[in-house]
Amino acid sequence: MNVPRNHAVDTVIIGGGHNGLVAAFYLAKAGLKPLVLERRSMVGGAAITSELCPGFRCSTLAHSAGPVHPNIIRDMKLHQFGVERLMPETCAFAPLLDGQRLVAYVDADRTVEEISKLSRKDGERYQEFNQSIHQIGDLLRDVLWRTPPSIETPTLADAWQFLKTSRKFRALGRTNGFRLLRWLPMPVADLLAEWFETDILKSLLAARGIYGDFRGPRSVGSGAALLLQAALSDHPVGAIHGFQGGLGALTQGMAAAAEAAGATIRNNVEVTRITVKSGQAVGVVLDDGEEITASTVISNVDPKRTLLHLVDPANLDPNFVTKLQNIRTRGVMAKINLALDALPVFTALNTATKTEAASALSGRIHIGPDLDYLERAFDASKYGRYSDRPYMDITIPTLTDPTLAPTGHHVLSICAQFAPYQLRDSNWDQSREPFKDAVLAELRHYVPTLDQHIVGQQVLTPFDFESTYGMTGGHIFHGEHALDQLFNLRPLPSLSQYRTPMRQLYLCGAGTHPGGGVTGACGMNASREVL
Repeated sequence: MNVPRNHAVDTVIIGGGHNGLVAAFYLAKAGLKPLVLERRSMVGGAAITSELCPGFRCSTLAHSAGPVHPNIIRDMKLHQFGVERLMPETCAFAPLLDGQRLVAYVDADRTVEEISKLSRKDGERYQEFNQSIHQIGDLLRDVLWRTPPSIETPTLADAWQFLKTSRKFRALGRTNGFRLLRWLPMPVADLLAEWFETDILKSLLAARGIYGDFRGPRSVGSGAALLLQAALSDHPVGAIHGFQGGLGALTQGMAAAAEAAGATIRNNVEVTRITVKSGQAVGVVLDDGEEITASTVISNVDPKRTLLHLVDPANLDPNFVTKLQNIRTRGVMAKINLALDALPVFTALNTATKTEAASALSGRIHIGPDLDYLERAFDASKYGRYSDRPYMDITIPTLTDPTLAPTGHHVLSICAQFAPYQLRDSNWDQSREPFKDAVLAELRHYVPTLDQHIVGQQVLTPFDFESTYGMTGGHIFHGEHALDQLFNLRPLPSLSQYRTPMRQLYLCGAGTHPGGGVTGACGMNASREVL
């Protein structure tokens, strides 16, 4: 679009990821005219669909939504912009090397039946565990979907919100209230050991407590991450929330909805500086020197990049800068996308029919047979090494959306941990291929014929997440989901209500409450604070 070199708008949003698009929609709906500035050629941030190789497309980074907050889907009328949700009946498939398998379903009764095949005792215990997770999740969702109360300067509204949450906590009852308080700081391995005896079940559940973070199942606070993930997906195992055309179709629909409401989106423009005068954000400067003045600036970029790079440090208190520098953003996940000329054949499904196999593989595929395996994978990253036997969270999106590949062909999407952003004795230019080889070598234990079906591949490391997609430290959530970086401590107590030390400068990205995952809640909450 043609714009003057120096001009004024009422609101600038830096970054066209899904949270920025959600914020733009709600601000436009309220009568403002937000301008979204996106550095790349497409909006979406980590929720994009791109071509893997000719004829094959996939969700390049994130391969499942959080899920998206239901109010956002309703308010944006995303169905009118071609957004079609896909949710398979299978939550997860966990194969074992001895040919056994565990399949978890959205239907809890079917999941109990599957668990009971491995352990009748665990099947019975899972019913109580699932019910408890649901009840605790109802409380946590109420907390996650709201702006957290201020710790430093609480208002009457904050006190009222705290009172309502306290009442809901009391409604949990003594047993679940005690469980919530106890489980939050617990290592998820210890939490699950109190409930179950089956290794693969404990591993499958524990994986939700370490996904995307610098943490193993025996790390303190991994129980909180499990509860957070379970609350968002309303399922302890974690269901798949996909979209026809991949996650890029979701964010393209969000962009269309925002523009229909009155927002403007510009691609291929990079913000290099946020202009601050007398303690107030008054606009931005682009990489070509263009200056845009604005009454309000909202950053969908991670907090560190926003406040340590886009803002002149002279505008910040040195103690505050130190706290910002210590926000933990150590990325540990890599993404490998494979184009296949056939559906991969898992040995754990040798006795299944084609229909049964396709159903089992339509959800998440969990590679990690027990808690020790997950912990050893994490151990490598503590010493600056990638895991030789990584934990994997895999999807085959073409089973629910065959439009992503030629007929009879498939896409395999692998989120692999642990791959630390900073390697001790190497760098990711040197280690990209060796790590991919380690991932595929481990996967071959479960799919012996995998190599003969690979016709294309893409490997993205934490370094790529930072250099290409702007995630500081390559962290997919813009910061750890740890107890000291969650709720009204995310990313710092003084930033938890989306405001910054500069007047009229707000944050709306995954580094804010309630955190990462494609939910849109950060953008929705931030827009409410701006208004």
